Formats: sequence, structure tokens, C-alpha cells
Amino acid sequence: MNLNDKNILIVGGTSGFGKQVAIDADNLGADVTVIGHDVKRLLNFTKETGIAGSALNAQDLDELTIFFANNKYDHIISTLGGAMGGGFLDSSMKLIRKTVEDKFFVNLQLARIAANHINDGGSIILTSGSGGHPYDASGAIIGNQAINTLVAGLGVELAPHIRANAVSPTWTPTGLWRDMSVTDIKKQEDDFAKNIPLKRISKIEEVASAYIYLMQNDFVTGQVLRVDGGVDL
Repeated sequence: MNLNDKNILIVGGTSGFGKQVAIDADNLGADVTVIGHDVKRLLNFTKETGIAGSALNAQDLDELTIFFANNKYDHIISTLGGAMGGGFLDSSMKLIRKTVEDKFFVNLQLARIAANHINDGGSIILTSGSGGHPYDASGAIIGNQAINTLVAGLGVELAPHIRANAVSPTWTPTGLWRDMSVTDIKKQEDDFAKNIPLKRISKIEEVASAYIYLMQNDFVTGQVLRVDGGVDL
């Protein structure tokens, strides 16, 4: 499907995958809007790209409800959710609970609101994740598996008028890791590359292309598109 003149909302679109999808969709003629919670980053994004944006807390039910009140979109993309390290026994209950909350329940809340604001033939695309193990990324693994289950359910519940899918990248140097030093990022890249069949990390552009594909292909729903270099093989 042609994205020209399609209304696309990207929740978490001021950096990383979301930013690249916004740029790619804009280049394809779409009318793109991004949501970001950090005002400074949002202003820098809109200044750099010329793409419209709104600053709000996408985890807040009231703010989301107000935002969607008079808006409808053809496609809604969410990159909401974080990451964590640590297993079930050595991580705090608070951290594990927050990681699952930020990944699954925040996206579930978004989907429940957004479902009434997506045009027929449109879609919602969430972000899952590949790689890691339950013993060293406990809450993140649960959150990602929950997203995979969520899109399988939404694929049926929203059919036949709206599609639901997810993109599942592996570790990629995006804004999510902005607090890491250059040295730590390089070490993380090297460690991941060793365990991936393709022996390298992904490029942001490669992951972003998966969101574009899922918007364009009208016969894909309830699926998780893994762009992870075969990390789980």
C-alpha cells in the first residue's frame, strides 16, 4: 500500500527507530506526527526534520485520551518500553514490575485507546525485542513475550478492518542507551556481534524498514517481524 498522504502517528518517535521511521515515512509522502515525552528532544527533532510533534506522557491515560479525542490515523506505531539487565532473583521486584509495566501494560493501554482512532485498512505496530535470556533480562523478556501475545490477540480482535503487528529488533545503539559511555557501547556491540550468525549489530535503518513494510503490506496481521540477525538461532 502506498503511504502517500497517509496519517501516521509514532509514539516515541524523537530518537532511534521511531525517528528513522518518521523520516522514512515522511520521505514516502506520509503525513507524520510524533509523540515524545522529553520536550527538549522533541523540539530538536522537529527543528531537524520539519516533522510535527507533540510533547506528552504516553503512559498517562488522561493525556492520551485528550490527545486522541479529535484525531484519527491510518497507522500508529509505538516504540514504548525499556530494557533491563538482571535475573529473577538478583533484580528487585520493583524493577521487574516497572519493566513489565512500561512494556506491556503501557502498550496495552495505548492499543485500547488507539483502536477507536485508526481508520479502516490501517494498523497498529508495537515494538517487541529479541535476544537476551530470562536469567539476565528477566522483566524485559516477560515484557517482550507479552507484546508478542498482545499482537496475536489484537490481530483477531481488530480484524478485519485494522491490522496489528510488532517489530522485534535485537540490541541496537539507539537513544535508549544514551547514558552509556562510548567505551561501554562499543563493548556491548562487540559482545552482541559474537553471538549473532551475521556477526554484526543491526543498523537503525534496517529495523526502521520493518515498520514501513508492515504498514505497506495489507495482508500481514498478528505477526512479529524479527529484525535481529538470527540472534536466537
